[in-house]
Amino acid sequence: MRSKPHTPAGQALTSLILAIFRLNGRLLLAGDRLVAGLELTSARWQVLGAIALAERPQPVAWLARNMGLNRQGVQRIVNEMRDEGLLELQPNPHHRRAHLVVLTKRGKEAFEAATKLQVPWVNALADGVSLKDLATTQKVVAQLCERLEAGLNDDASERG
Repeated sequence: MRSKPHTPAGQALTSLILAIFRLNGRLLLAGDRLVAGLELTSARWQVLGAIALAERPQPVAWLARNMGLNRQGVQRIVNEMRDEGLLELQPNPHHRRAHLVVLTKRGKEAFEAATKLQVPWVNALADGVSLKDLATTQKVVAQLCERLEAGLNDDASERG
């Protein structure tokens, strides 16, 4: 049986998705290199950032959801960073078992050091790319995320 051909928009989105996959791989590699001297990886840096930039302390499941990652993977990273003194778990007044993840002084220092490395790197990467193109790209990616999240929520409710 033949499948339907892509619509022009479907083909364009497929090309964009493939480009995003390549970009993601390159960003992870560049991030690993950028923060290696801080004994971080892109994954650890991402978790530190999610905690540092959150409005208030959150449990692992919320952090994972906000990052678009699975809870088990984030939990593993949180456990490792807790053991290394970058994070601590605090009681959650709303849930006995879902502790809140908080940066320690050492974790804050690691995130600040990573940010200091990131600023000149990202400024150089953005050089020559128009602000309008960056804003449009960010808007499209945000719309796709919203649509995927809505679809994932629909799928979960259908499974019941």
